[in-house]
Amino acid sequence: MSDDKHLLQDTVRDLGKVLGETIQAQLGEQWLERIETVRIQGRKAFQGDNDSAIALQKLFAQLGDQDLLTLGRAFCQFLNLANIAEQEYNSAQTDIEPINKLFSELENLKLDSSNLASALEQLHIDLVLTAHPTEVSRRTLIHKYTELAQCLDRLHHSQLSEAERTSLQRRIADLIAQAWHTDEIRSERPTPVDEASWGFSVIENSLWQAVPEFIRELDDKIKKEYGLSLPIDSSPVRISSWMGGDRDGNPFVTAKVTQKVLLLARRRAASLFFSDVDRLQSELSMGECNDELRALAGDALEPYRLILRELREKLRITFKGLNAAVNDEESDPRQWIQTQQQLLEPLMLCYRSLHECGMGVIADGELLDCIRRVHCFGIHLLKLDIRQGSERHAEVFAELTEYLELGDYNSWSEEQKQQFLQQELSSKRPLFPANWQPSDDVQEVLDTCKVIAANSKDGFGIYIISMASLPSDVYAVQLLLQKMGINWAMPVAPLFETLDDLNNAADVMSLLFSQQEYLQRVDNKQFVMIGYSDSAKDAGALAASWAQYRSQEALVALAEQHNVELTLFHGRGGTIGRGGLPAYAAILSQPPGSLKGGFRVTEQGETIRYKFGVPELAKRSLNLYAGAILEAIMAPPPAPKPEWRELMDSMSADGRDNYRSIVRDDPQFVRYFRVATPELELGKLPLGSRPAKRKPDGGVESLRAIPWIFAWAQTRLVLPSWLGSMKAMQAAIDKGNRPLIDQMIENWPFFHSRLSMLDMVFSKADVSISEEYDKRLVPDELRYFGQALRDELEDSIKLINTLLKQESVMQNDPAGKDSMQLRAGYLQPLHYLQIELLDRVRKQPEDEVNHTLERAMMITIAGIAVGMRNTG
Repeated sequence: MSDDKHLLQDTVRDLGKVLGETIQAQLGEQWLERIETVRIQGRKAFQGDNDSAIALQKLFAQLGDQDLLTLGRAFCQFLNLANIAEQEYNSAQTDIEPINKLFSELENLKLDSSNLASALEQLHIDLVLTAHPTEVSRRTLIHKYTELAQCLDRLHHSQLSEAERTSLQRRIADLIAQAWHTDEIRSERPTPVDEASWGFSVIENSLWQAVPEFIRELDDKIKKEYGLSLPIDSSPVRISSWMGGDRDGNPFVTAKVTQKVLLLARRRAASLFFSDVDRLQSELSMGECNDELRALAGDALEPYRLILRELREKLRITFKGLNAAVNDEESDPRQWIQTQQQLLEPLMLCYRSLHECGMGVIADGELLDCIRRVHCFGIHLLKLDIRQGSERHAEVFAELTEYLELGDYNSWSEEQKQQFLQQELSSKRPLFPANWQPSDDVQEVLDTCKVIAANSKDGFGIYIISMASLPSDVYAVQLLLQKMGINWAMPVAPLFETLDDLNNAADVMSLLFSQQEYLQRVDNKQFVMIGYSDSAKDAGALAASWAQYRSQEALVALAEQHNVELTLFHGRGGTIGRGGLPAYAAILSQPPGSLKGGFRVTEQGETIRYKFGVPELAKRSLNLYAGAILEAIMAPPPAPKPEWRELMDSMSADGRDNYRSIVRDDPQFVRYFRVATPELELGKLPLGSRPAKRKPDGGVESLRAIPWIFAWAQTRLVLPSWLGSMKAMQAAIDKGNRPLIDQMIENWPFFHSRLSMLDMVFSKADVSISEEYDKRLVPDELRYFGQALRDELEDSIKLINTLLKQESVMQNDPAGKDSMQLRAGYLQPLHYLQIELLDRVRKQPEDEVNHTLERAMMITIAGIAVGMRNTG
C-alpha cells in the first residue's frame, strides 16, 4: 500500500477527471467548463467567500430546469465517487485495526490468557440488517460502485504490468460512464422483497467472505499471542435481518411477504453452499481417509469427493425445490436439507478424517471456512426478526374480547389485562373460536404468527414489540405465539423507545421477572431493545442518551438479581456509531456488564454499505466491534460517581426542557420546519418500502425519526442531534460545575463519547448554508426562528471547542475532519441548487407536475445525503 498521504485526494481528483471526460463526451466542452466553474466556486464558498456563493445563486437562477438537473446529476456523481475512493482507502488501513490495538494493550491491562478465553466465550456480535429508508443509491448503481472500489483496490495495492494498469483504468472509465448514463433515482419505491434481496446480496458479495476470514485471523492472533484457539463451532458473528419482517407502520410487509423472504433466504443459502461444496469436492481428491469415512464411502478411490458430491446433490435438489416454492409451484420439502446438522455432518466427517490422516493443513483451509459459514449463516442464511407495534396486538384482544362478550380489552386496567393474558397462557383450551371473523388488520397479525409456526425456528431471530411500555405488551405476544401453534419459545423483546418508556423499562421488566412462570417460559433468557432515534426525537440527544444509559444499567442489575441472561439490542442509526472512532467509543461507553449477553445492533440503510459493502471493509468493521467488545468485557468502563450522576440528571432534564420548549411547545415550530427544510419533498423520494409517517395525516409527532433527521441534515442545521444539549451544559457551568464536567470528560467514557458525537455533528453543520435556506424559503415573520437556532448552534460549537480544548471542531480527529472537507467543494453547490429548486417547486401550481424539476429536486436530496455520509 502506498504511504502517500495524498493518495485519497489524488484518487478523488482522478475519478472526477474521468467523470468530467464522460460528461464532456456527451454534452460538450462548454458543460465541462461550467461544471468546473461551479466546483471551484463551491470550494471557495465553503471557505467563506461570499462573492462565490452569490455567483452560484445567480447562475442557478438563470439556468433552466433541465440544466439544473444536469448540474445536480454531475455533483451527485462526484460525491458518490469521492465516497467510493474513501471507502477503498479506509478498507486498506489494516495497520490501525482495533483488534491489533487491543492485543498491544493487554499487557498494560495486566490480563492473562484465562481472562481473554473468558471474554472470547462472551464475544457474540449479532448484526441486524435493516431497511430503514436511508439508502439513497439504487442497487443497480451499488453494483457498479462495488466493482469500481475493487478496481481501485487492485490499482493501488497490486503489482501490475503497464498493460494490466491500462486495462484497469479503462474498466474504471467504463464503470463511471455506466453510472453517469444510469438514472440515479428509482422509478418506484423498492418493495420489502427488494430490500430483503439487497440484504442477501450484501451477505453474498461481502460477509460470506469476510466472516470466516475475520474468524480465521482472530484465531491466528490468539493462537500466536496466547496459545488459545477458537472452537470449530465458534460463531462470534451472527447475521439477522428486519427486511421482510419489520411490519411496524409498514403496510407492505405482510405475512405472505415474510413467507416469501424466508424462502428466498433459504434459496440463496442453498446456492452459496452449493458453490462452496462444489469447489471443495473438486479440491478434496485425496484417497486416504479414516474408518468412519471409509464405512460410508465404501471402496471409492476418492472418498471425500463421493461424500461431498452427495451433499452437493442434496443442495441442488434443495435449491430447485425452494425455487419452485418461491414461484408457487409444487415441491416436496421432505427432499430439502431441513436442518443445519444435515449440512454440517458430511463436512465435519471430512474434517475429522483429514485431521486423523495427517492432512490438517487441508482440513483447516477452505473446508474450515465452509464449516464456519454453516455455524454463522446456517441453511437459512440469516435469522429474520419480526417487529410489530404493541397497539396491533392489543387490537387482536380488543376484537376477541368483544366477540366473546368479555368487555373492551383496551379499556381494561393493566392488572385486568395481565390477569386475562396470564390465565390464557396457562389454559390448554383454544383461545380463538373457529367461527370468529376478525378484521383484516387483526387477521394479518394472526397470519404472521401462522407463518412463524409453519417454518423452522432456526429461520427466526426475535419478536420485537415497538412502543412497548407495559408487561401486558409482552404477555400479549407470548399468548398470540402460543395459541397460533408456535411450539418453541420465540424470544419476545420489548422495544423501549420514548423517554418515559426508557425510564420505566426496569420497572416493567421487574414485574415480568418476578413471575416464576414467566422466567420458566423464557428459560431465564431475555432480549430488550433500546430505542435511540425515537427517544432522541422525543426528548433531545442529551436526555435520551442518559436515559438509555440509566435504563441499560438498571436492566443489567435487574437481570443479575433474577439470574437472567440479558441481551441488550441497540437500535442505533447511521448518525450514531457510524464508522471508526465513534463506533468503538460507543461500545466502550456502555454501562459495565451490559455486554455479557452479547452485542446486538441494527445496521441500517447506507451504513451497511459504508461498513460492510466490500469484504475488506467488513473485516475491518468486525475487527472494530470485536476489539471494543473484548476490551469492554475485560476492562469495563468505570461506573459513574454519584456526583457525575447528579450532574447528568440535572443537565439531561435541562436539555429535555430546552429541546421540548422549541420542538413541542412553540406553536411556530412546525410551520418553520416545513418551510425551512425539504421535509414535505422527502416523501417523493422512493427510498424505502416503508412510509415516512406512522400515520398518513399526522404532524411532526407522527414523523419517523429517520426522515426527521434526514430533513435537518439536508439544510446543514442537523438540529435533532444537538438542540438543547450544550445549552444545558452551559447552565451547569454557570452554576460552578466546570471542574466536575472536566473530570467527567477525562474519566468517564460515556460522557466523553457524547461530546465526541456532538463534535462530529457540529463538523457537519453549516450556519451559512442554513441561513441561505431561510433567506429564500422562509417567510419574513418566521425568520427569527431560524436565527435563534443558529445562534444557539454557534454558541454550542464555541462551548464544545472550549470543553475539548480545541480551536475548531474535529481538531482531535483530523481523519474525520478531512473526510468531510474532501466532499465540501462538491457538496456546497448542491445546497444552493436545492434552494433554487425548492423555490421553483413550491411556486408551481398544485395541479401541475414538472417532472424535470421533481427529478432534479430528488437528485439534490440524494446527493446531499451521499455527501453528508449519513441521513438517519
